[in-house]
Amino acid sequence: MIKPPGYPGWRRFVLATLLLLMCQPAWADKRVALVLGNSAYQKVARLPNPVNDADRIATTLKQAGFDIVDSRHDLPAAETKRALRDFADRARDADIAVVYYAGHGIEVDGANYLIPVDAKLERDTDVYDEAFSLERVLIAIEPAKRLRLVILDACRDNPFAKTMKRTVASRAIGQGLAKVEPASPNVLIAYSARAGSTAADGDGNNSPFTVAVANHLTTPGLDVRRAFGFVRDDVLKSTGNRQEPFVYGSLGGEDVPLVPVPARAAPAAAAAPAPALNAQAEVRRDYELALQVGNRSALNAFLAQYPDGFYASLAKLQLEKLAAEEARVAATEKARLTEQERARLAAEGAQKGQQAKAEADAKAAEQARIAAEKAKQVAQDQAAAAEQKRAAAEAATSGKDKGVNLAALTAGPPPAEITKSVQAELRRVGCLTGAADGDWNTASQRSLTMFNRYAGTKLDVKGASVDALDAIKLKSSRVCPLLCEHGFKTDGDRCGKITCAEGSVLNDDNECENRRTRKPVATREDNDRPAGSERPVRERPRPDAGAGAAGAGRGAAQAGQGSAQILCGDVGCRPVTRGCHLEYRSFSAGGPYPSGGNIEICR
Repeated sequence: MIKPPGYPGWRRFVLATLLLLMCQPAWADKRVALVLGNSAYQKVARLPNPVNDADRIATTLKQAGFDIVDSRHDLPAAETKRALRDFADRARDADIAVVYYAGHGIEVDGANYLIPVDAKLERDTDVYDEAFSLERVLIAIEPAKRLRLVILDACRDNPFAKTMKRTVASRAIGQGLAKVEPASPNVLIAYSARAGSTAADGDGNNSPFTVAVANHLTTPGLDVRRAFGFVRDDVLKSTGNRQEPFVYGSLGGEDVPLVPVPARAAPAAAAAPAPALNAQAEVRRDYELALQVGNRSALNAFLAQYPDGFYASLAKLQLEKLAAEEARVAATEKARLTEQERARLAAEGAQKGQQAKAEADAKAAEQARIAAEKAKQVAQDQAAAAEQKRAAAEAATSGKDKGVNLAALTAGPPPAEITKSVQAELRRVGCLTGAADGDWNTASQRSLTMFNRYAGTKLDVKGASVDALDAIKLKSSRVCPLLCEHGFKTDGDRCGKITCAEGSVLNDDNECENRRTRKPVATREDNDRPAGSERPVRERPRPDAGAGAAGAGRGAAQAGQGSAQILCGDVGCRPVTRGCHLEYRSFSAGGPYPSGGNIEICR
């Protein structure tokens, strides 16, 4: 027998159904995750924590209700690439895709690579074959619609970099991972430590970064950007401000939590309200997060949430600074293009009218560039002054509010970060061969001087600056000529080793020349000459020769051999006149010397 709709049992069924529907999440996003942990490296020392870190993150994501959590340990290169390929298939119809990696990573020439457990990395070029790039990970999560998140606990001190052979002297192998700017929208990349620095493994079973991620990332309803803000605060506190996690990329203005807040039916009696957090501290935390992201989208999102108040005014000043910087960059580029056009017309001998117009355009563009530089400086000074006032106000009230423990952020990147960025850009345009280590030394100053020379700029070389960074970024290709060490020559955009042909050697001028061989010289020692075979030494007759020599001279003279004789005196020697002969005479008899000598007798 069918009971009428008004029957109490029917009403209870409808009520239970409604309550069940109301308790479901606000939306049903498909969420997938790939978790990788590499500890058992075959060629370097084992890492104690990555496998433990991966297990904790996988458990956290499973408890948060992720549809798929694929957790893998100690994968070699081939299996890692296969896992990424399979995960890309799972992410095709997903709304949120997350990849977590714990293990060794390395930065080579500004690109980031994650290292499988079977990698050897004997040479710097092996990284292209034995490791997998961060770009490959981003390709795997690209199909996700709403959020693509990569979490890297891979900024450890890398032992491979210490033994790796450099095939090219100018190739840089950095410390930690390099800064990355995702090209696709809705992408966030979280580092366990700021670019260029290393992270700690910690004393427990998990690293400080993994502990903080597990505590905050899956908080229901918490925007993922704010979650990483909490992660940053926890890691700074646990490491004594030695390690600062950093997030690269940007999202839109809407909150993007990994776990939605379930909508529940209102209880009959209102529960006692939980103690509210300090509202000003919440605004401050959001402002610092937007300032850390540092782009227009983040600041606009903050203003949409907090349109009025002290921090809203600070955000507007930061937007004005960004706008002034964009105007300056555009004006600088226009000035460069107009100057190139003017130089081209002058070189081609264009008509005077065209050259005059190009000259006027170049002058106007240069004036606009100077005006933009001044406007940018004014905006930057205003923003810096406002940040100083904020820091002073927060320092004055920090003693009153002990419940909020936040690390103050500076307006813009710190000097060390600017120095590393300038050095990296100088390396890119071929003016610096050393590493981008944040130390602005003599080599860095010399490299910026070279850039000024070949780019026609007048940047201050005493220190790294944002202006220098922007000017170098405008150059899309090599600026400084490639200088190779002795034994190498330029080969396109790299230095190639000079190999001389057989029989040739490399000289001091870096050129191959024929090898010089010494001709063998036959020598014979005195003791090798047969006895009695010494060649007689013929001595020159002396004017004071004895009587025997005089008698021989007279005998020869009497023999009439005058034409073959030589007469020597104080002024030199000469042949005896034909028809004459030499005769020895004593000094008293007319000889030339007190002891006697030969005279010429002609008859």
